[in-house]
This record gives sequence, C-alpha cells and structure tokens, in this order.
Amino acid sequence: MTATPPPAPARSAADRRSLLGMLLLTGAGAGLVLLAVGRTWMSGQIKGLAVSASGSQVSGLPQALALVGLASAVAIFAVRGIGRTVVGALVLLAGLGAALSAGLGASGSGAVDSEAARKLGLLGATAEHVSHTAWPWVALLGGLLLAAAGLLTVVRGRAWPSMGARYEAPAGKPAPRTAGAAPASSPADLWKALDRGEDPTAV
Repeated sequence: MTATPPPAPARSAADRRSLLGMLLLTGAGAGLVLLAVGRTWMSGQIKGLAVSASGSQVSGLPQALALVGLASAVAIFAVRGIGRTVVGALVLLAGLGAALSAGLGASGSGAVDSEAARKLGLLGATAEHVSHTAWPWVALLGGLLLAAAGLLTVVRGRAWPSMGARYEAPAGKPAPRTAGAAPASSPADLWKALDRGEDPTAV
C-alpha cells in the first residue's frame, strides 16, 4: 500500500523550518569560527618573555573556510535543483575543513615558536611552557555546525524557495491580454498593438 504524502501546507512548513535551521546553523557555525580565530590559541615563554599566538596565526584555513561557507549559504537563494546540492556540498566540505584545521591547531607549538622568533629576532627560537586554550575546540565546534548546515542543504535544499520564484509567471498560465488582441511576445508586437490603439500592458 502506497503511503499518502503529507499535504502541501505541512510540507511547506517543514521546508521553511529546515531552511531556518540551515540559516541558524550557518550563522552560528561561521560566527563561532570567526570569533575563535581572533582569540589566543596557545601561549608560552622564552627567556622570561611571554609570547602567544591567535587562531589566525596558527592557521588561516578556519577563517577562510568559514567565510566560504557563509557566502555559499547566501548563494542558496540564487540557485535551484542540482545547484542547491552542489552549494550544500561546498558548505559541508568547508565546515569539515574548518573543523579539521582547528583540531590540528589545538596541539603543537609551531605558531608560538614563530612568534617567539619574531619577537627576539632569532631564527629557530623555541618557546617553553607552552599551553593551549579552549578556543581551537570552539572553532572545531563551529566547523561542525557549518558542516551540518551543508548536509541539511544537500538533503532538503531542493524544496526550499528561491529568491526569484515570486517574480516568475505561473507555469501554464498565459499572460492576460485585451479582447481581440494578439499576445505581445516581442517588441514589434508591442508597437503593432499600440498602432491598433490597444494597450498591450492592460490586464
């Protein structure tokens, strides 16, 4: 026995909720990543001098991928069909990439060593007593939220409304015209209608 599909209003409400969910996940995910990369990820000391490195100094990937995901989510409203799936996959990959690069930045001391070398003007300087903060994990969480937004787009995106849908004429309904007048389908037809004393724009 074939299952009866849900009525159109119920499907429309579910589509709106999933679209809202995608927007919330995208905003929260990208926001967390962009917030985290501006904070200190690791700190240490060298010759009594305190040194630290922010997330953007550790790796530029989380920030760049978060911006890609954010821009791609906005583009959802300008594309349809398979285009939505492609954009969703791009957001998914951007989120996973941001999460992975943030996770890799949660350990090691390369960035703080580079900062120590810059401050002392010595090549190969190595910071001591290096400690890590929780901000890389905040960025990782943001990347995962962004990836979830991309996955939701891949699964549900084709049913969401597009930016230009409200401006399109309904399929199968010809444009209205005045009685006895031929439809004006080209600029020449418009001029001919005007010559006959007809208003081609009248409803």
